[in-house]
Amino acid sequence: MANAPKTTTTAKKEGGNSSNLFASLAIIICFVIGYLVYEFVMGNPSNFIDGNRENQPVPGNYAGMVYHAGYVVPVLLGLFLMVFVFAIERFIVINRASGTGNVGNFVRKIQSLINAGNIDSAIAECDKQKGSVANVVKSGLLKYKDVSANTNLDSEKSVIAIQKEIEETTALEMPMLEKNMNVLATLVSIGTLTGLLGTVTGMIKAFSALATGGTPDSAKLANGISEALINTATGIATSTFAIVLYNILTAKIDNLTYSIDEAGFSIVQTYAANHK
Repeated sequence: MANAPKTTTTAKKEGGNSSNLFASLAIIICFVIGYLVYEFVMGNPSNFIDGNRENQPVPGNYAGMVYHAGYVVPVLLGLFLMVFVFAIERFIVINRASGTGNVGNFVRKIQSLINAGNIDSAIAECDKQKGSVANVVKSGLLKYKDVSANTNLDSEKSVIAIQKEIEETTALEMPMLEKNMNVLATLVSIGTLTGLLGTVTGMIKAFSALATGGTPDSAKLANGISEALINTATGIATSTFAIVLYNILTAKIDNLTYSIDEAGFSIVQTYAANHK
C-alpha cells in the first residue's frame, strides 16, 4: 500500500506530459489545417469569376465569399477546429474515467456490498468497473481492510486514514479529467475576440472604400462588409460551440466527482458504524 501512491503519481506525471504534448500538437495542426482549408479549398480559383481570386466570387459561392473575408479567417477556422478536437478528446478521457459500466449503478452496488460487509466483493467489482471512480473507491476499500486488520489504531484514527487515502487518490485522478478544459474555456473568449478583430478590419476596408474621392468603390465596400459579417459569424459560432461543450463536459466531471464523494462517504460511514 505504501508504494501504490508513488507508482500512481509517476503514471499521472507521464499522462500529464503526454496530454501536454497532445495539446501542443493539436493547436499547431488545427491552425495548419485552417490555413490549408482557407488557401486551397476556399481560395480555389473555381470559386471566383474568370478563375481569378482577385475577382468577385461566383454568384452564390459561399467559399469564395469566405476567402475574401481576409486573413483572420484561417485563424478562426483553426480555433473552430480546436473546439471539436479538444471536446472529443475530453469526452474520450471522461468516458474512460467512468469505467466499463454505468457509474450510478456501480456506486449503488458498491454501497450495497459495503453495507453487507462484503469488502472483497466490492474490491472485485472495482476491478471489473475500472476507471478513475473505481480507482478511488478501490483505494478506500483497501485502506478499509488495512485499518481493520490493524488493532493498534482506534476508530477515529482509522476513519481519518480512510478519508485521507480517498482524498489523496482523488487528488491524483481528478486533475486528469480537467486537463485541457482550460483550452475550451479560453476558446470561449478568444473566438469572439478574434471574430471582433476580423469585424474591425472589414469595417476599416468598408470605410476606406467610402472615403475615396468620387464614386465609392462598390466592390471594395461589399468586400469590407462581407469580411466584417463573416468574421463575426465565425467567431460567434466558435464561442457558442465552445461554451456549450465546456458546460456539458463540466457537468460530466461534476457527476463523477459526486459519485466519488458518495462512494467515499459510504465507506467511511460503514467503517465508523461497524467499529464504534
